[in-house]
Amino acid sequence: MKKTSVTKKIIRIAVLVIILAAFGITIYYLYNKSKEKPVVYITEQPFVTDIIKKTVATGSVIPREEIEIKPKVSGIVEQVFVQPGNKVKKGDAIAKVRIIPDLVNLNNAEGRMERAQISFDDAKINFDRQEKLKNGGVISASEFQQAEVTFRNARQELSAAEANLDLVREGATKKSGSATNTLITSTINGMILDVPVKVGSSVIEANNFNPGTTIAFIADVGDMIFQGKVDETEVGKINPGMPLLLMVGAIENDTFNATLKYIAPKGVLENGAVQFEIKADVDLKTDQFIRAGYSANADIVLERANQVMAINESLLQFEGDSTFVEIEVAPQKYEKRMIKTGLSDGIKVEVVSGLTKDDKIKVPQLRSAGN
Repeated sequence: MKKTSVTKKIIRIAVLVIILAAFGITIYYLYNKSKEKPVVYITEQPFVTDIIKKTVATGSVIPREEIEIKPKVSGIVEQVFVQPGNKVKKGDAIAKVRIIPDLVNLNNAEGRMERAQISFDDAKINFDRQEKLKNGGVISASEFQQAEVTFRNARQELSAAEANLDLVREGATKKSGSATNTLITSTINGMILDVPVKVGSSVIEANNFNPGTTIAFIADVGDMIFQGKVDETEVGKINPGMPLLLMVGAIENDTFNATLKYIAPKGVLENGAVQFEIKADVDLKTDQFIRAGYSANADIVLERANQVMAINESLLQFEGDSTFVEIEVAPQKYEKRMIKTGLSDGIKVEVVSGLTKDDKIKVPQLRSAGN
């Protein structure tokens, strides 16, 4: 019994020691955890750089002039001689149209032809009769001249009626030779951008009530412009003649120079903001081909400062209308210094006065260790 009592006592003491040790370790851990780690700030120094303030206009690259080729007559497309991408010269054939005559016009033309033929036959009989009488000395020269004039007028009317019937049926006359309204030709030198019709398509000529069917779109792809839009908050800062840096979405790692030529006098409301259209001449490179309609972004330089002392804008702190930074005067000790800033591009800001290149500026609320 005595041995058992001693054993129990030892166990109780051991348990108590373990509890006290655990309690001590817990207290020590909580104490260390509650101790605040010292904040160690990192610093940056001013640097010399170029600062460019710019705005971005979104748009596309398009030909300066895009021409729609329309037929001179209505009918059915019989042949198409070109396809998109082909280069053409002024006068080159694009398509041929087969005329479907209007029944009313055809009937009138045929009626005129028949009347002209009857008049011609009658005038010829009378002319032949009068000519025999003149040769026989029966009638005077003046009487014969009247018959001759009537005959010549009838022949001319027959020729005109025949030409009119050919125009209604075929779109061309025999006298015109190769000239015909049914052959659609290019009106400029350029490239075929699109041919929206196919063989068998019906086409309509342009008139007072209808713009007509477009046979092809043609443009000079060697003369391209950038057409985009600028927000109303930026349009007052730009002027014609400003340089643009053009980035075409489909052409990676390359840029094009452009010159602003046009700013719309009237804005258009789009997605809750007023946008103004701009146009700029693009300086194309001889070794690259830009397709019409490529999307592009244009950087417009608003202000520029070359080789000026600057700091990152995130270092700035503000107090009322004043701007200041914190300068390291001793290890991890800083003092406030007021500065004057200049041009900013949103990332870097020009420092006009208040700093030197050797100053070390505290980066606000940034720890170099423990975070």
